[in-house]
Amino acid sequence: MHYVSVENLTKSYGINPLFRNISFHINEGDKIALIARNGVGKSTLLRILNGDEYADSGKLFIHKDVTVALFEQDPKFDENKTVLENIFHTNHPVLNIIREYELAADNEDGEKLVELFGRMDDLNAWDFEVKVKQILTKLNVHHLQQAVSDLSGGQRKRVALAKTLIDIGFDHKHTLLMMDEPTNHLDVEMIEWLENYLNQENVTLLLVTHDRYFLDAVSEEIWELERENLHVYRGDYENYVEKKAARIESEMASIDKAKNEYRKELEWMRKQPKARTTKSKSRQDNFYEVEAKAKQKIEDAQVQLQVKMSRLGGKVVEMKKVYKSYGDLQILKGFDYTFSKGERIGVIGKNGVGKSTFLNMLQGLEKNDSGKINIGDTVVFGNFSQQGLVFKHNMRVIEYVKTFAENFPLANGGSLSAAQFLELFLFTPDKQYTYLNSLSGGEKKRLQLLIVLFTNPNFLILDEPTNDLDLPTLAVLENFLSDYQGCVLIVSHDRYFMDRLVDHLFVFEGDGEVRDFPGNYTQYRLWLKDNEKKDNKWQALEDFKSKGKSIEEVTSNKVQDSSGKAQGTNAKKKPSFKEKKEFEDLEKEIAALEAEKNKIEEQLSNPDESFEQLNLLSKRIGEISSTLEQKELRWLELSELF
Repeated sequence: MHYVSVENLTKSYGINPLFRNISFHINEGDKIALIARNGVGKSTLLRILNGDEYADSGKLFIHKDVTVALFEQDPKFDENKTVLENIFHTNHPVLNIIREYELAADNEDGEKLVELFGRMDDLNAWDFEVKVKQILTKLNVHHLQQAVSDLSGGQRKRVALAKTLIDIGFDHKHTLLMMDEPTNHLDVEMIEWLENYLNQENVTLLLVTHDRYFLDAVSEEIWELERENLHVYRGDYENYVEKKAARIESEMASIDKAKNEYRKELEWMRKQPKARTTKSKSRQDNFYEVEAKAKQKIEDAQVQLQVKMSRLGGKVVEMKKVYKSYGDLQILKGFDYTFSKGERIGVIGKNGVGKSTFLNMLQGLEKNDSGKINIGDTVVFGNFSQQGLVFKHNMRVIEYVKTFAENFPLANGGSLSAAQFLELFLFTPDKQYTYLNSLSGGEKKRLQLLIVLFTNPNFLILDEPTNDLDLPTLAVLENFLSDYQGCVLIVSHDRYFMDRLVDHLFVFEGDGEVRDFPGNYTQYRLWLKDNEKKDNKWQALEDFKSKGKSIEEVTSNKVQDSSGKAQGTNAKKKPSFKEKKEFEDLEKEIAALEAEKNKIEEQLSNPDESFEQLNLLSKRIGEISSTLEQKELRWLELSELF
């Protein structure tokens, strides 16, 4: 089924064309990622498809049975209403009863809940209520009676995402879901849940994202807006990079060929007489086509980062026995660490555990409760914060930059004017005289990065730097940070960005505990899963010992997913007959040892036992405990084979 058909769509702002004569189709079940540099029309195209803006020319057809849902970067709410009223904004009997049910649950109103049970049954609303509860829980949307106007930026994004998913979940039979940077302000667990949710719902999807792992997980096709055209690539991000490089190489070869032809045709044009024959007229028309192609420029424009770094001395930062809390919320509990030159550290943890507070304490923006934070004399912090730019709305880009400095030193010893430096960050002369409030979200982020680097920092602190940055800028930023000689501390939910850059992680586990993990984010997740697997095996052993479960129940290779369906695990080596026999014997031996241990413990609590007997029993229980530990470990090893 054709959802959307577009022919020769064109859109410009003033003299700046975003895209010209682009055509495409979206069919049911398509999963498309739209990528481009900031400011070239990604969000505008989504708004045109949603009916919020209009193209200058071209045709747009959306099937009459298709509902278009748009999740925007800057969500719009009714500010006078609560979170609950904004999420359940549609007047439908099922949504109305679920809204009442969620409100009663939030108020812990038992009588009201009892009353609503029957009405929920009558409307068959329970299945959808379970889905609603899952969405609200996974996105950490609570306090449903809170006014939307009181929410933080991250909370607003999560509420908007919950609202969008509930809307399409209620009736997504023919829905085109368009999402503009949905992973911003989500922690990693939320992002991974969203990946699974979108794949399970089997929606038709048009997505703008900078998160390359998320892109690969949910999309099957990549569209790129570049130089006013739309290019289509099937496959994942890596395939896109390879195919784009091949396309540019082919275009360059075609332009070189056109240049050779242009030189010949130009010589002919200069020689020909004033009188024009029919034959020469067609050749003249062809000449202008060749001329246009020969003069075409393919500029794979990229941000260039060549900033001079201030010298970093031997002493960087020392944190000794640092404590910090807000009321009952413990941020740090006796944190010790000495930073070294050239370290690249990732900071991860759930939202609200104190990552941003930690960064602020490091820079002296917030005070610690106790302990010492010693900063080296040569340390110059560069802080790329979530707060973004602070500016006057009537200020132009070039004026804003000059408030920091007129000229800026480069690594090669030279310097650049503010205007020249802006051009390195893809701000053309025309763009430099644009008012700051007219910039896109990504352009503001790029400008913020430029300002941070102007200070020549040797200790970069990047708090969610990937939010709103386009993929080409991210790639260059990653290359710059890879060669950066100073310290880098990164808080990011972008797993690809973290994997590429960090050497180790500070994992904020809550209650003031911070784990120093020696590896990148993917390695940490694998370590977590491995430990969860071991914990499950130990739990299986405890179940066997305490509840008398059979070997088949304990060692089953099937696990239950969140929907209750069984999923098979990876194929494993089959146990030999000898191993099966050993495993069965261990089951009996462990049970016998546990029984003997329990009996001895009863005897040890008997006050009538003699000293000699108690001494013998104590030695025996020690032997049993040691033997049990060995046999349980062997049992766990063998259980991996079943």
